[in-house]
Amino acid sequence: MRLVLFSLCLIFLFTGCTVQQIQQTLGDYMESEELTTDQVIAGLKEALVKGAESSTADASRVNGFLGNPKIKIPFPPEVQRVEDKLREIGLGNQVDRFVETLNHGAEEAAKEAKPIFVSAIKGMTVQDAWGILKGQDNAATQYLQDKTSAQLKNKFQPVIKKALDQTSATKYYSDLVNTYNKIPFVDKVNPNLDEYATERALAGLFTLVADEEKKIRDNPAARTTELLKKVFAKQD
Repeated sequence: MRLVLFSLCLIFLFTGCTVQQIQQTLGDYMESEELTTDQVIAGLKEALVKGAESSTADASRVNGFLGNPKIKIPFPPEVQRVEDKLREIGLGNQVDRFVETLNHGAEEAAKEAKPIFVSAIKGMTVQDAWGILKGQDNAATQYLQDKTSAQLKNKFQPVIKKALDQTSATKYYSDLVNTYNKIPFVDKVNPNLDEYATERALAGLFTLVADEEKKIRDNPAARTTELLKKVFAKQD
């Protein structure tokens, strides 16, 4: 019973549906017989798809990465000395321009994540679904990470490279590194920008997925209707 009610909470919060839409899709649960396992699993999948759509939409919008401190991609930390030195010699604006274009590249690549997430969710087994419903607070995020990380990385890397080229991030980075490498007595650097950007883009995307899951489990919408009061009362 708790799992059925929790899945209804998932559907409401992840899809943003009105009460009327929930009732139309699932029937008036409070007044009718308990949902079948198939209906619960179908509802969970629908909720997760909507959550994945929301996460990828947030990440891929203009300034989705750049304007969000939680997922903004900084200058590669393993070459922090490069940024520090360049700022010391008056090239701070160029560094900032590079970081901006780097994040815009990640935003462009994030558009590729939605179909991969949806495919993983639709391929979810009954056991997977019950594991999420009965699992830890980040069970859905962990499921998607386990099922999609390798595929996402393979998909993201060429897209990231293309996006970085299109936004001139690669050129800016190359110019900055070349400038740094010409400074006397510094250790030369040449890290893989594509790999760094890909890893950080994926980490940011899953951060947004985790935020969506947290909303489901911890932050229910205002309980302004009898249906919401009944559903969430069972979860308190």
